[in-house]
Amino acid sequence: MALSNTVIGAINFVAMLLSIPIIGTGIWLSTEADNSCVKILQWPVIILGVLILVVALAGFIGGFWRIPWLLVLYLIVMLILIILLAVLVVFIYMVTVRGHGHIEPSRTYLEYNLDDFSGWMKRRVRSSYKWDRIRTCLSSTNMCAELNQRYRMAQDFFNAHISPIQSGCCKPPTKCGYTFVNPSYWISPINTAADMDCLQWSNEQTQLCYNCNSCKAGLLANLKKEWRIADIVLLLTLIALIAVYLIGCCAFRNAKTEELFRKYKQGYV
Repeated sequence: MALSNTVIGAINFVAMLLSIPIIGTGIWLSTEADNSCVKILQWPVIILGVLILVVALAGFIGGFWRIPWLLVLYLIVMLILIILLAVLVVFIYMVTVRGHGHIEPSRTYLEYNLDDFSGWMKRRVRSSYKWDRIRTCLSSTNMCAELNQRYRMAQDFFNAHISPIQSGCCKPPTKCGYTFVNPSYWISPINTAADMDCLQWSNEQTQLCYNCNSCKAGLLANLKKEWRIADIVLLLTLIALIAVYLIGCCAFRNAKTEELFRKYKQGYV
């Protein structure tokens, strides 16, 4: 029994360590400018990671100090948390499965269409109330200003690998036919009827294309890229947690069997 409890405690220590990449993923998302403006995924991930840490700690205490009811509680709650983590992993994959960039002539960077993304993702940015808050947050960053510092010549900019959100928010759509002055200043559009976003463009540095659908699409493309990275980390952690949980269940069962056998030998059964 003592050996099995020690094994259970050690297993739960590993589970505590596995909460670190989950919490770390949430913290990483919260430090990204786009995610910090949208505020959708990071807090559920952080909260789930903290809960796994707390429950694993309870299992660790229950294993080393031989508290059966705490171990049973650990097994029940950890199973629920593993299921929630699995649901989150599948959910992230499903909402990010759609949405891709489009190649434009003589451009290295891609441009994005809002209709290419999943309905759930689009609903995060289509509400004017939600978008006003997100737009204000995005316009307060230096993501467009840094393009002006980095690219002086038009061809350098056209050959640049800029982020989806910079492509959508910091410049007008290529199809509008604007003439480059600098990355966030464009003049003389040729075809403003090509896209509604052509009329939304403003050289005012606090406006730019933040009211454009291309900006919303670029934001979603950025989120998709970051969420996919987070999803891979969460998936690997989920697999490890399932393995640790199954080993813990076996160790707990063995501990109960050893205790029953010991009582039988002592004539209690």
